Amino acid sequence: MEDDHHHKPIELAEALLLLETAEEVHYFLKDLCTPQEITALKERWRVCQHLEAGNLSYRAIHNLTKASLTTIGRVARFLKDEPYHGYRLILNRIKKNETRTTSDNPTVYTL
Repeated sequence: MEDDHHHKPIELAEALLLLETAEEVHYFLKDLCTPQEITALKERWRVCQHLEAGNLSYRAIHNLTKASLTTIGRVARFLKDEPYHGYRLILNRIKKNETRTTSDNPTVYTL
């Protein structure tokens, strides 16, 4: 029998792929992150959605989310200029799902 410390640890991205429901993601993040880290993730996600909507200034987004202008600028940069496109990937999938449901009210996804 092998000791557990000899097993290769599962990378975080691989672990996230094993989660099947929003509830499972929520519980995993509660275990993984501090309350402040979860708050920061939620804040960035809200900022991202407001930036994508395109109808608010940075100052208005700050007033709604209480995110710093630096955070808003960073999210905007990652949304538009950085090569990773993680925000864009999720936003596009949300749009695709919303067009299937044809809802009059846009859904705001939260942690």
